[in-house]
Amino acid sequence: MSLRINTNMSSLIALRNVQSASDGFSHSIERLASGLRVIRGSDDPAGLIRSENLRAQIAGLEQAIANSQDATNLVKTAEGALEEIHTLLRSMRQLAVHAGNTGTNDLTALQADQNQIRSALESINRIAMQTQFGTKKLLDGTAGVSTAVTNSNLVGGAFFTGVFNGVAVASGDVSIQQITSATRAVVAGSVSYGSLASTVSAGSIVINGQTFSTDGTETLESFLNKINAATSVTGVVAEASFANGSYVIRLRSSEYGANFRVNLDDSRGLVISGGGATSVVGRNAEYTVSINTAAGVTSVKFVGGRSAGESGLRLTDTYGNVILLTEAGNATTNLVQVARITAGQLQFQVGANAGQTVALSLNNMSITQLGTGVVAGKSLADIDVTKTGGADEALRIIDAAIAQVSKLRGDMGAFQRNILESNMRSLSVAKENLTATESSIRDVNFAEEITRFTKFQILQQAGMAVLGQANFAPQAVLQLIR
Repeated sequence: MSLRINTNMSSLIALRNVQSASDGFSHSIERLASGLRVIRGSDDPAGLIRSENLRAQIAGLEQAIANSQDATNLVKTAEGALEEIHTLLRSMRQLAVHAGNTGTNDLTALQADQNQIRSALESINRIAMQTQFGTKKLLDGTAGVSTAVTNSNLVGGAFFTGVFNGVAVASGDVSIQQITSATRAVVAGSVSYGSLASTVSAGSIVINGQTFSTDGTETLESFLNKINAATSVTGVVAEASFANGSYVIRLRSSEYGANFRVNLDDSRGLVISGGGATSVVGRNAEYTVSINTAAGVTSVKFVGGRSAGESGLRLTDTYGNVILLTEAGNATTNLVQVARITAGQLQFQVGANAGQTVALSLNNMSITQLGTGVVAGKSLADIDVTKTGGADEALRIIDAAIAQVSKLRGDMGAFQRNILESNMRSLSVAKENLTATESSIRDVNFAEEITRFTKFQILQQAGMAVLGQANFAPQAVLQLIR
């Protein structure tokens, strides 16, 4: 055995092990105090990288959930305003129905109805201009689509939602090109009359379920007037058509399209030579409509008269977009630009990563934009129940406005329920699972760490005792000196 005083190898070895146990004990204390397994990169370089990436995703998911909640609150704000617009429109419709009762109403009553309607219209405009979320206006057109007719000779009105052929609408021109023109149902009579003063033979005809009789002393003109007095019921207009030196009765539908027909039962031969029954149906217009979308210039076939009682000149698609042709527009076959769309939309970041956004378009709810597409050149702003036929026009315009507001509310409800709320639930589940994964990498397992802590604590205590013994060992040299 060799004994050395200057270099005590046993002490050095013991000291090294004590330092190692002390470092392990210190790190264990740090983990237990912080609750983290990975505190710095040296603890687990690969684990730190994965953990930080997961932490970034978790923070992004937390903000995306908050964004979705904010978007939900915005939609609720807009829908609350639209609900009030619906209430005003229902009130206006009730007033228009009252104004249509001209048998009992005088001009004073009609003017009172018009005054109330005008007040409601002002409220709708106020709601459209002032509804906002924070400082962002929602219903004034800046957050959605506005359509302006640029060729009123061919198009009497247009209304576009924020979706066209399943993609978002973009700003640009609206062009149309005819596929098939609309026609009215027409029955051309074959019984000749010398003049409008000619006497119509005694008998009767049935037009769309209504019977019109003559006693044999009635003139052609008065007979036509009798038929036309019931146009609001039958939907048929009677005309005297002059050809080859004589007049014949021509019956035509007052509206274009397949929803309107002329059913004639003429057993006495007042219209059709030899008598008989006939039924003729109109034809709906079909046009290709092209606009700018997020996918570029997109063309879709629009069809007239999709809904019952709807004119064949009122072209619509499956997304609620509308173009109302005039008779001149129905006659044109060229590709023509008829309107312009100004598109805006609200974009929401609903994911933790780039490109994970959704958009919502809120249409302009001002009175000049609502109720378009049913009466050529008119909207809610043009309602006047004091004029002849004004109540009937008002009902058609208000019904269109109600449908437009309902469509927007339905789209907003679907957006809130199927996108925002569904997204929040999905993101919450993703956040939980990512947090669990990040925790398994970063957080300390206390049971395991306590075991490690106890080991290092004992090793440190034992090492200190052994180090003391190792430091005492060189004193054995003194025995040799004695």
